[in-house]
Amino acid sequence: MPLPRPVNRALKHNRIIDCRGYERDDGLWDIEGHLTDVKAVNWLDRTGSPDLPAGVPAHDMWIRLTIDLDMNIHECVAVSDSTPYRLCGDITSKFSQLKGMRITRGWTRALKDIIGGPNGCTHQWELLGRIAAAAYQCTNIDRQRTRGHKMDGVPRTFNTCHMYTSGTDETLRRWPELYTGTKKRESLPKVS
Repeated sequence: MPLPRPVNRALKHNRIIDCRGYERDDGLWDIEGHLTDVKAVNWLDRTGSPDLPAGVPAHDMWIRLTIDLDMNIHECVAVSDSTPYRLCGDITSKFSQLKGMRITRGWTRALKDIIGGPNGCTHQWELLGRIAAAAYQCTNIDRQRTRGHKMDGVPRTFNTCHMYTSGTDETLRRWPELYTGTKKRESLPKVS
């Protein structure tokens, strides 16, 4: 269902985030993220930086994480092809410090001192979070096949979304042992 029809308006800014996951021939996985920000108006008087015409990306940034199925980072490369200020791209080399870390719940908190806030770039920080989510989506089937569906006896996806909480029909279908609601499994419609 599309969004309701808006009032008349004019586009001023367009941010596109594209994340893609690739299984490599060597058994590792490359997760790439690309962020672009394009203004629909001229961005003038940028304090020592050239004016930016409408339609030219203010941000054109890439990050590639190379990971294994245990979500260990083997390499992280960041590139800034377009930035609003001349020195923005100087920070990209810091992302290589993520090598050896592991993507897990709350991992961005652990990264804050390395590449967060004044130690990094707001836009690449946002992109990194999206890449981490894409990494889980991309490798999910292979991780379940080789690592199992459960961690400490609980499915990895349990309580990660409102659909996977203890009182939902989906939990009753998938994990009846974790279900705390009042329905009986037999009362649910059959899934074909």
